[in-house]
Amino acid sequence: MKNGENYNNSRRTFFKSIAASLLIIPFLDACKEKAITLLIRLSGTNHILGHQLRVQNFPKPTKEISIPYLIVGGGISGLSAARQLTKKGITDFLIVELEDHLGGNSSNGENKYSKYPLGAHYLPLPNLEDKELLQFLTEEKIILGYDANGLPQFDETQLTFAPDERLFYKNIWQEGLVPKQGNSVVEDEELNRFFKLMADFRIKKDPDGKFWFMIPLSQSATNEMVKALDSVTMQQWFVSNNFTSKPLFDYIDYCCKDDFGLGIDYVSAYAGIHYFAGRKQNSSPNKGDTVLTWPEGNARLAQHLQKYVVGKSLKNHLVYNIKIDGNKAVATVFDNKTKTSTTITADKIVLATPQFVNQYLLENRKNLAKQFHYTPWMLATIVVSDLVDNNSFPLCWDNVIYGSKGLGYVYDQHQSLQQIQDKKVITYYYSFSSSDLKKTRRYLYKKPKEHWKQVVFNDLKIAHPTIEEDTESIEIHLLGHGMVSPVPGFIYGQAKKEAAKPIDNKIYFAHTDLAGISVFEEAFHQGINAVNQMIDGTTMDS
Repeated sequence: MKNGENYNNSRRTFFKSIAASLLIIPFLDACKEKAITLLIRLSGTNHILGHQLRVQNFPKPTKEISIPYLIVGGGISGLSAARQLTKKGITDFLIVELEDHLGGNSSNGENKYSKYPLGAHYLPLPNLEDKELLQFLTEEKIILGYDANGLPQFDETQLTFAPDERLFYKNIWQEGLVPKQGNSVVEDEELNRFFKLMADFRIKKDPDGKFWFMIPLSQSATNEMVKALDSVTMQQWFVSNNFTSKPLFDYIDYCCKDDFGLGIDYVSAYAGIHYFAGRKQNSSPNKGDTVLTWPEGNARLAQHLQKYVVGKSLKNHLVYNIKIDGNKAVATVFDNKTKTSTTITADKIVLATPQFVNQYLLENRKNLAKQFHYTPWMLATIVVSDLVDNNSFPLCWDNVIYGSKGLGYVYDQHQSLQQIQDKKVITYYYSFSSSDLKKTRRYLYKKPKEHWKQVVFNDLKIAHPTIEEDTESIEIHLLGHGMVSPVPGFIYGQAKKEAAKPIDNKIYFAHTDLAGISVFEEAFHQGINAVNQMIDGTTMDS
């Protein structure tokens, strides 16, 4: 998401999808006095198969594959690594993925009314300094050219259409996501002061000319003042800067949950400020905050990357052990369809999987993995006949309800040129911010489907009182490990540095949790850097 004050709000949540059980619940529509059917589909990552990693009860290998390069993990980092290998003229590689599809957190579903995201759902306009990403967007005709001032010209059909965002605040919808109408003078003054501070942070550089806040994060400054911001929570920074406004506090809390899963009480102040200052807003003439989006979300970008792995992927395959054997790297893989295991021997491996997975693949990684924090998430895609509200501001791409437990919803058909729809499809997001993520994760999977359905409806009823009666179907997706959450001390700490070190020049690592912030740009660069390091001994940041 993004806000109406030209500051970056983003909802890049992080869900993969599998088919799961379907619960059909009939109920009576009191208004129309007829029975309708409510469909609830509960899904998420293939956590049941993934949990077999803990017990390692796999059959012995019966087949062998030999390949020069193996990529483990078919999310954006893995797909980006495949693209980079191809660009270097290397096409003899294989990519292995646990799920039945590629894309990772940038996946999607589709019903008879619309495609819809199953996780990350848009890409902010990139910084002009990010030449690699600009090149990719040009290759895929998302950027159509450059104007006389050197600014990219984006395909307008892939930019968010207006109206793009609204906030339900004090019982009315208002334009933008920053609380405005109904604030006190003091509250407005604090909002203005906060945004001025963020604007200053956006341009702040160290003596060597490095931005304090940059994307990819590895290109940011590393001086002591920067590191100090990573040592406290965003809430502590808020208090130390003499902010007291509740609307501002709630807004920052929302932003932190939106991008990192965890709220203002738990996220590093560096991460919280990076949310606003990392993107320079320098690739559009009005320095606006327009974003690129599609009905299927960032699955569109994943699909562009998948052309590099045609005929080179093994889906429904779980890697459960990786080791060095002489001058080779050996991965043992379970085929979930044939229920057989295969040994894949490679010259080098790119491990594009998170640390909570890597701890089961490699020796002596469990203590390291404990230092990485992952917030659980829920996502619900809802088909409704109508979205009844006071209509003070029209339905937007991004719709947030102040004071709700969730993070609002996106209107999945917003980018459709066919503006009259038989049914509306929306996707709702909820992050489980908590001081005990392990306990929260257990709670997530313990509760029944009916519980999560009611959580979603109760939240949306604040702005849409009749949504439950107007709903045709609801598909709920749960993810225990949504994405990495940057708690204080993590971004500039040792854990992610240790986790990123290659093993014997045979195993290389690429994943957003090695950046500390889970966004498309970081995943994209992680794949590129891992391949550059593996082939050339360098990275973009060297």
